[in-house]
Amino acid sequence: MDLLDNTVRPYAWGSPTAIPKLLGVEPSGEPQAEMWMGAHPGAPSRTARGTLVEVIDADPKAALGEEAVARFGPRLPFLLKILAAGAPLSLQVHPDLEQAREGYEDEERRGIPVDAPHRNYKDANHKPELICALTEFDGLCGFRAPEESAELLDGLGVDSLKPYVDALRAHPEDAALREVLTAILSADREEMARTVAEATAACRRLGGDYAPYADIAHHYPGDPGVIAAMLLNHVRLQPGEALFLGAGIPHAYLSGLGVEIMANSDNVLRCGLTPKHVDVPELLRVVRFEAGDAGVLRPEAAPDGEEVYETPIDEFRLSRYVLPDGAGAHDLALPTPQILLCTAGTVRVGEYDLTPGRSVFVPAAEKAEVSGAGTVFRATVIV
Repeated sequence: MDLLDNTVRPYAWGSPTAIPKLLGVEPSGEPQAEMWMGAHPGAPSRTARGTLVEVIDADPKAALGEEAVARFGPRLPFLLKILAAGAPLSLQVHPDLEQAREGYEDEERRGIPVDAPHRNYKDANHKPELICALTEFDGLCGFRAPEESAELLDGLGVDSLKPYVDALRAHPEDAALREVLTAILSADREEMARTVAEATAACRRLGGDYAPYADIAHHYPGDPGVIAAMLLNHVRLQPGEALFLGAGIPHAYLSGLGVEIMANSDNVLRCGLTPKHVDVPELLRVVRFEAGDAGVLRPEAAPDGEEVYETPIDEFRLSRYVLPDGAGAHDLALPTPQILLCTAGTVRVGEYDLTPGRSVFVPAAEKAEVSGAGTVFRATVIV
């Protein structure tokens, strides 16, 4: 078992206070967006034996288990994070596995450098992800019903939005959503900036259901993504609730602190709320134009006090234990690799006492018991 020393990424949208508050340390004044736990080559966790990448590479079967290696290869297939959004992240979608492989191979054939700003596919993997709220957490997830989006846009009283309102009301769901998102992202930038400015003023005046979009526009004035965001479900998670973001589902995190887990990939196609590259044709190839509920997840009870966030993929499985004071030890040994993360109280795992924000890597089949009073998240895989 290895105690992890993890890197905090200082992305501009990060909260300067949320992660330091969780860790019980003084803020640095800089944004602290994500703390990474895992073996991602960009910022692998460190252990007393070297980076987690080096620990796994030294003996993949011992670290990951034979079944996980056979299924996913000699690498940890997930990345666990603490995510602290102080400002909206980019509006984005992720490809499915086939789309990722096709896109990666195509860009490799065309000789686009993997670090080029206009490159879409950094690797050949998909990137399903799950976010579980530690505090109240705001986000956008999936398309609203077209009629609901039409009512929201119409209520702004902005003349230049009327063609979008009419299209949303005139066509079947798939065609309506596709036509309007395409029109928003393809519009003349100066004309769209004027439309966004008018819509922003209306959102500020109206408040209520429009307040989240006024805040988005405060961070991204004139961005087409402000209008695109109104096509999506706005959701406010309470602590312990979660969202699963599958392939092709447009989404954005707006504010709050959460535990996030994802397949090990960097493939992101952006729709807006960003100064980065937006590849509209490729984005439209990947987006699933289906309306539906945001799909808030609540943990399901499993044996021995475990609470599981069920998802339809195998690269990761996230669960938690909420341990009351005086509870006995729980046996957490598995034939698969685990990362255990404390988010509240103090829990003992093996020889380590974990306080909020501290984590350990448990190799496959290694003895692991957890006790104490607090909350511990468990990340592993399904084989």
